[in-house]
Amino acid sequence: MNTTTSKVGIVGLGNVGATAAYALLLTGLVDELVLYARTKEKAVGEKLDLEHGLAFLDKATITATDDFADLAGCDIVLFTAGAAQAPGETRLDLLNKNSAIVEEVVPKIVAAAPNAILVMITNPVDILTYKASLISALPKGRVFGSGTMLDTARFRYHLGEMLNINPRSIHAYILGEHGDSSFPVLSSASVGGQPLSDFPAYSKEQALEAFELAKQAAYNIIQAKGATYYAIGVVITKLVRTILRNNHSVLPVSIPVENYYGQYNVSLSVPCIVGRDGVEQVLKAQLSPEEQILFAHSADTLKKLL
Repeated sequence: MNTTTSKVGIVGLGNVGATAAYALLLTGLVDELVLYARTKEKAVGEKLDLEHGLAFLDKATITATDDFADLAGCDIVLFTAGAAQAPGETRLDLLNKNSAIVEEVVPKIVAAAPNAILVMITNPVDILTYKASLISALPKGRVFGSGTMLDTARFRYHLGEMLNINPRSIHAYILGEHGDSSFPVLSSASVGGQPLSDFPAYSKEQALEAFELAKQAAYNIIQAKGATYYAIGVVITKLVRTILRNNHSVLPVSIPVENYYGQYNVSLSVPCIVGRDGVEQVLKAQLSPEEQILFAHSADTLKKLL
């Protein structure tokens, strides 16, 4: 990884890719941003729009391209290419369309930027992360997906609203699939070092309501405005910051698991230590027997489609 300057590539400039580019420039995290689109005209348009704000931001170079070779030297490549979820569609409905794109594009990314960390954002992110890890043949941890980071953020937000506490003080995860078979880990959730279940005004019914709000969020947003992109843009910024600054943060990201509560040959979101080398350590979440069943169900749901 380049230790003096930071170069990040974004492959795919739909709503998510463009919003990620905007969010990254606002943070000042990157010195060089490479915007890849199938048509250079699209990339150039995004570049010009972003460049016109640079007078008020930290200096950065933006490259617009339709050539994978321009990804050379990237520290991180964000994979946001593919069809977006439409109203009424589940994330798994996108599998056939986006799987073909992964099979075509990932080898080209790796050929151009063999030392980059590849972060998968496109849905269904768990299956595509698993495919990308196999296709790329990159070392373990160098390919991972955004997974349930957004689900977890939504869950903590709704819990915070119900408990009248800042969500950053709530330590509770949604794990498994980034999709309908995800589940909340309530048995080990905590606030201020005490179990969430001991917190004043807490009830399991309330926590499950917060989970349902989090799980249905994408459907509601897509129905209302056609797509979700602001919050995932923030998630992407968190991931990029964690990698570039070697923060060793614990995040629920999607990674191929090996004997994780008996599960193999599938990518799922579990707590991981993320740093400059990508996923540096997979942590074994303390799951109750009921949660272990939910984890197995999530794995089985994805395995049927692999």
